[in-house]
Amino acid sequence: MRALLVRGMLAGLLAAAAGLIFAWLFGEPEVSLAIAVEHHHADAGEPEPVSRIVQQTLGLAVGLGMFGVALGGLFGVAFAIAYGRIGRFSARATAALVAGGGFVAVALVPFLKYPANPPAAGSPDTLGMRTGAYFALIAVSIVIVIFSVQVGRRLAARLGDWNATLVGGGVLIALVAVACLVLPEVDEVPAGFPAEVLWRFRIASFGIHAVLWTVLGLVFGALTERRTVSEPQAAKAPM
Repeated sequence: MRALLVRGMLAGLLAAAAGLIFAWLFGEPEVSLAIAVEHHHADAGEPEPVSRIVQQTLGLAVGLGMFGVALGGLFGVAFAIAYGRIGRFSARATAALVAGGGFVAVALVPFLKYPANPPAAGSPDTLGMRTGAYFALIAVSIVIVIFSVQVGRRLAARLGDWNATLVGGGVLIALVAVACLVLPEVDEVPAGFPAEVLWRFRIASFGIHAVLWTVLGLVFGALTERRTVSEPQAAKAPM
């Protein structure tokens, strides 16, 4: 478990580096445009405690780095639980499946209900409510993904792998739809906010998650596959 944790944290750090490059190229320009819109409609106030340059360089790098390392550690634990229990998949294939399930649960489902908003597109008075609803949907979607996988596994022997996968996918979609209907709506984008800036910011935010999970799954799978292949050879070596 310790080796998987370290491997996951390393893969998470590399994934954060890739996500940082993506954020600089596609996310930060939209954030700057949104801040310009906010400053245009707001009265002059106190200066920001952290400059914009620090926010988009050191602040973004540290934030993404810490998130990537934490995500990688959790990914290593999830891999240890899933390996050998979701089918006869190799380490690389298992890592890809875990990454795909994590992306759906942590990124895709919350994006469908609560897409990211740039600065000046949300009310500070509802920040606590929006944050709570967002993390509640993440927790619910993780449970739904795990439950759907278990449904597919139990039906595989009776219906076949393909049909069982379709049933599991249908259960996933149905439960996600119910969860999205139950959780509160959040629509606070002010009138007159540039729709193009909002759309590009949301796509960039979603793209960062896609890059993080893709690189995490690929790097972790490659490192783990290499380790599992070398272990039998090491076991045959003389003392």
